[in-house]
Formats: sequence, structure tokens, C-alpha cells
Amino acid sequence: MADATSADTRGRGGFGRGRGRGGDRGRGRGRGRGGKEDKETWTPVTKLGRLVKDRKIQSIEQIYLFSLPIKEYQIVDYFLPTLKDEVMKIMPVQKQTRAGQRTRFKAFVVIGDSNGHVGLGVKCSKEVATAIRGAIILAKLSVIPVRRGYWGSIMNEPHTVPCKVTGKCGSAVTRLVPAPRGTGIVAAPTPKKLLQLAGVTDCYTQAFGSTRTLGNFVKATFAAIGNTYSYLTPDLWAETKFTMSPYQQYTDFLSKPQDKRRA
Repeated sequence: MADATSADTRGRGGFGRGRGRGGDRGRGRGRGRGGKEDKETWTPVTKLGRLVKDRKIQSIEQIYLFSLPIKEYQIVDYFLPTLKDEVMKIMPVQKQTRAGQRTRFKAFVVIGDSNGHVGLGVKCSKEVATAIRGAIILAKLSVIPVRRGYWGSIMNEPHTVPCKVTGKCGSAVTRLVPAPRGTGIVAAPTPKKLLQLAGVTDCYTQAFGSTRTLGNFVKATFAAIGNTYSYLTPDLWAETKFTMSPYQQYTDFLSKPQDKRRA
């Protein structure tokens, strides 16, 4: 009886702690790409993160207005909780060493909320899951606003790109052309997925160069979408009223030492 009692207290039938999958450790690395625990236990390490967590900044457009660099992906999760990610491609890349070839995996991930925000992340790692996870984080850090416009009459919601825009990466060139309402996205599968996540519903596209190189093709499309805000059209000619940057406005708050104790 003594032996049975001691075996039960130790677990694994008297063979010590054991090194299997059971116990309190759980099984494997876990499924999913972050959960509620990460958001609750987030301790910001940048000034922008502190302002966001204390609700001094109300929207992500306020960050874009002052061109503040985002260094923490939790800021994007806070403002855009409905982001969806899409793995565009996973490709093996090799490096020649004295011991032979070292193979790693390169992941291209597109992220967006289908409502004017889209990001692109590229990450290389030894494992596929690690590469995808890192690419999602980089995509969140590179989220940009997408300007949408009209073709013809300005009725209902914006549905297409505001003007003809072009993006280039390597030899791949992508051109986006406004389209009438109801046309849909006339594009190859790669730029079509990117435009859908950006919130564009009608668009013509043209592609030049080596579009078989998917990495350059998706980067060229992302550059074209980013150029939608680089054109100063007449509807943006209104006088700009300059305000203080959040860093200047909340100087007193940022000068106080941060309380790093978790609630």
C-alpha cells in the first residue's frame, strides 16, 4: 500500500515525473496565433504603446496623421481586432556552407480587415510555423491605410482605387486602374487576394515583368496600394489645421515613470 501511495503521488506509475506529453505542461506548443492572454498581459515598452494602452490615442488614423513608427504589434491588435491573415506562399531557400546546404523556409503573409487597412510581412526561419508567426507580426507592423475612391458618380461608399497607381518590385510591375461599380476585381489570384483584404471591390489591373516570382509580384501590388495616398487630388486641397503631436501633447504623462506591475 505504501508503494502504491508513493507511486500515485509521484505520477507516471512510480517512474518519477516522466517526460511524456501529460502533466501540467500541456501538449505541444499550442494551436492558434495568440490569444486573449497576450492582450491582457501586454506591457508596452514604447511611448506610443503607453499612450495607446492608457487610451490617450483614440484611433490608428491618429498615428498615421503624425507618421509615428509602430514598433509593437499589440498596438495594431488593439485598434484593428478584425484583421484576417492569408499565407500567400511558403518557399524553401538554401545557403551553401562547408557542411553542405542549409535550408530555411520563407513565408509571405498578407493581413487586412477588408475596410481600408492592409499589411505585408515576409519572414525566413528554420521551421514553417515559426516563419508564418514571424511574418504575421511583421505584417501587423507594416499595416498601411488604403485610400479608396469612385468611378463616375460619387454615390454610396467608395469602392475602387481613386486614380491609376503603379507599384514596382524587381521586374514585376503592377498597375491598378479604377473600375465601374459591379465590375469586381479583374486580377490574378495574388493581387486579387491583396485587394480584397484592402477593401477594394472593383478594380482593373495590369501586370508586367516576371509575375511568376510571387514575392516580387505581391510586393509590387502592395507598393501600388500604398501609393493611393501619395497623390494630392483636389478634394485634399483644403487648408490643413496643424495640431500638436501626441508626444508633445502628453509630455507630462510620458515623463512619469511607468508602473510595470501587472494588474
